Amino acid sequence: MTMTGCIRRLPLIALLLGIAFAAPANAEEAYDPWPGLVQDIFSNRPMNDGADVIGIEMPYRAEDAAIVPVTLRSKLSPGDARRIRSITLVIDRNPAPMAAKFELGPDANVSEISTRVRVNNYTDVHAVAELSDGQLYVSKTYVKASGGCSAPAGKNVEEAKNRLGQMRYRQFAREDAPASRVREAQIMIGHPNNSGLQMDQVTQLYIPAFFVNQLKLTQDDSPVLSMEGGISISEDPNLRFIYVSNGAKRFRAEAKDTDGHVFRNEWDVEKPGT
Repeated sequence: MTMTGCIRRLPLIALLLGIAFAAPANAEEAYDPWPGLVQDIFSNRPMNDGADVIGIEMPYRAEDAAIVPVTLRSKLSPGDARRIRSITLVIDRNPAPMAAKFELGPDANVSEISTRVRVNNYTDVHAVAELSDGQLYVSKTYVKASGGCSAPAGKNVEEAKNRLGQMRYRQFAREDAPASRVREAQIMIGHPNNSGLQMDQVTQLYIPAFFVNQLKLTQDDSPVLSMEGGISISEDPNLRFIYVSNGAKRFRAEAKDTDGHVFRNEWDVEKPGT
């Protein structure tokens, strides 16, 4: 075959190669893990449209895949007699898709929760609210991010060890206070929250998974919010939330991690400090 003949065939060869290489990528994009996750996480329970029940906000394109902000917000109308019992956050294409499950205290009226998560691939992210009527309601958003679960830790080992379990509690001024008892607060926990997919830059070995898997927040002894966490929660777990005060003087936090450590702290509600 002449050189001219080869050149003439190049567009056809390129087209065929493009089809060959594009097919798996398109197949991957077309694959939807959500139906399988509904079966695995929620035992195939029916999912209702959550547009008027639960909102989920995340950046469409994340600046840092290891610390992607997410906000979950109740959209129930004030006259709705139902309440949200729990919210499950699912990052569909993460290695461990169930990022966190939040249980809401029956009398705390938690209306908003914000945290930071790792996102490993371009993915749908679902928020599933279980209401007091026993039904599940789902909303979703889409996030462009990759590599968040394997991204190196932001702190070195010694620094992370020195900050292990340190907690801070903050309150934020609200325009409606003190007319109402609505409060906005934040809990921050010093913890590496290793995903098990990160590599030690010196030894080139994978760092074992080590993360906060339980967190309970109470006002005095009344539950406000609890979290069952997984590897998708970012380093130094951080929860910001809106709730209704019951007049308690003390706010308490208890966290546990996968190595069995238990961390506790409490603060004067009027003087939260650090």
